[in-house]
Parts: sequence; C-alpha cells; structure tokens
Amino acid sequence: MAMLPKNLPRPADSQPARTIWFDRKKYLTINFLVQNPKDVQVDIQETFIVLSCKDVDDNNIYNYIEFYDKVNKYDSQEKVFDRTIFIMLRKSKDNVAWPRLQKDPDLKPNWIAVDFDNWRDWENEEDEGMAEYEDYLDMIQELGNKKVGPPEMDDLSD
Repeated sequence: MAMLPKNLPRPADSQPARTIWFDRKKYLTINFLVQNPKDVQVDIQETFIVLSCKDVDDNNIYNYIEFYDKVNKYDSQEKVFDRTIFIMLRKSKDNVAWPRLQKDPDLKPNWIAVDFDNWRDWENEEDEGMAEYEDYLDMIQELGNKKVGPPEMDDLSD
C-alpha cells in the first residue's frame, strides 16, 4: 500500500470527483469533474496524484490515484476551470501506452473512466506527438484567457 501524502490528508467526509482521462505518446490528461471547485489543492508526484477541494455545495472532494507508471512532476500542468480541474502529466517514458490510469490492475474505482471523446489509438501513428502537445498547451492557454459561460440549452425540451 502506498503512503498517502501528509500535506493533503483525506477529510473524513470526502467523496471522489468523477475522473476522466486519456493517453497520448508523451503525456496523459486527467480531468477531475467538479462543479465550481474551490480551495483546490493538487499534489503531483512521480508515482501518484492527490486532488483536494470543495465543490459548489461545499462537499469535500478528495481523489488519490497511484499511477500505472511514473510521470515527470516538473513538466506537468494543472488548470482550474468552472466545471473541471484539468491536469496534463508528462510521462516519464514517451511512446509507452498506458492500458489504465492506476497501478493496481484489480483496483477499478467506479469514479475513473476513459475520456472516449479524446481517446485515440496512437501506437501505430507517425510521430506527431510534440506538435499535438504544443497545440494542446495553446488550447489550454486560450481557454484560460477567456471566460466561458454556461452552455446554451435551447435544444432541451421543457
């Protein structure tokens, strides 16, 4: 059992945020889906990540994920948005696919899911990873620069 980090203890009454992730050649992306997150603290280490925050209803949110493989914690980024806490982690080994996010293959928490909208089988593709990585950083930067309002819901019936 891995040691839990001392600097972000798990609150007794916490619940995990729904978490979606996807894998690329050089990095992986994790989105913690939290409505209007507050007091966000993220601890990224090379073998695990911890998220601690409060949601829109002041519930304590706490996620601990021990990674399938190591990441480069110094080349990883986080950004807090209105509905998600976005984490981009640089893998320690490029071009090695992660079959799952977590180290333990028997641990399958129901709050972790693959982000199928962004998932791609990249193993047989040409090396476009760095350009894609840079495009992604630009997109994140742009998202951070503009305030995005709630989505239009005209298409929903009453």
